[in-house]
Amino acid sequence: MAAAALALLLSTAAHAAPALAYITNQGSHDVSVVDVAQRRVVATVPVGRSPAGVAVAGERVFVTNPDSRELAVIEPGSSGGAGARLLATRAAGEQPLGIAAAPDGRSVWVADWQGQRLIGFDTRTLERIGDVAVGRTPSGVAIAADGATAYVAERDDDVVAVVDLPARRVVARIAVGSHPFALLLDAARGRLLALNVQGDDMSVVDLRQRREVRRVPLGRAPYGAALSGDGARLFVTNQHDGTVSVLDAQSYAPLRRLEGFGHPEGVAVLGAELLVVNWMDDDLSVLDADSGRLRARIPTGTNPRGFGAFVATGP
Repeated sequence: MAAAALALLLSTAAHAAPALAYITNQGSHDVSVVDVAQRRVVATVPVGRSPAGVAVAGERVFVTNPDSRELAVIEPGSSGGAGARLLATRAAGEQPLGIAAAPDGRSVWVADWQGQRLIGFDTRTLERIGDVAVGRTPSGVAIAADGATAYVAERDDDVVAVVDLPARRVVARIAVGSHPFALLLDAARGRLLALNVQGDDMSVVDLRQRREVRRVPLGRAPYGAALSGDGARLFVTNQHDGTVSVLDAQSYAPLRRLEGFGHPEGVAVLGAELLVVNWMDDDLSVLDADSGRLRARIPTGTNPRGFGAFVATGP
């Protein structure tokens, strides 16, 4: 019995779906599918022009192509990501950029940078399910756990719009710092974090009060943010410094600053590892999330961005 149980365990582990990172490459107009454990690209999927935003929703991956004005849909396929392919594209306004998936995986919402709209798509049928007029140059999008509220960074207006998704309308606007771009929900603390790329800082928004309660200094041009798995630390990429700020996620006290990145943009935490997308270096850095020690650098396509939730894990 023990031998049979061990064989079953080994078989299950061997067939477990790998953790895959879907890195949007603005310069080469494709997506690198990275098997993080194997430290290599297992597929390259051509999409539209200048892909930027990315969101994983269920078994599909959704990518915004600002220059071809469309949303691309990728199916991971079999063979540990090696079978990934472009399933379809859909028109998505004038210049789709930021994107977020609803927590239930049934819809994705796209920020149309030039069209000043938030556009929703059904992730199964790929039909357009709604439009919401928003302010100037909407970029980052975050969606609350109940799926009823979206937050949109209106970059050139220096505010975050609060969108009632069922009603398809903006119900509030929250003043933040200079040119908010990426957003990160810290639901456990009832906070929304807005990265202000021209202010070199971060606005901390109290979601219940719907107002900014604190401004936290960062490096130059903060772009992406991610929480550690236990929610204790916050990682923020600083594009123009080539660094990653590591902060205490409760107090925002600086813990350390990691160096050696080439215009870092997208960031994610996967278990004990920190993933950082390097736009200028055309690669993905993999680091120990606790120590900051570099474990690997994985070549990607040209000018990778990874703006959004770019990691998919198996069931």
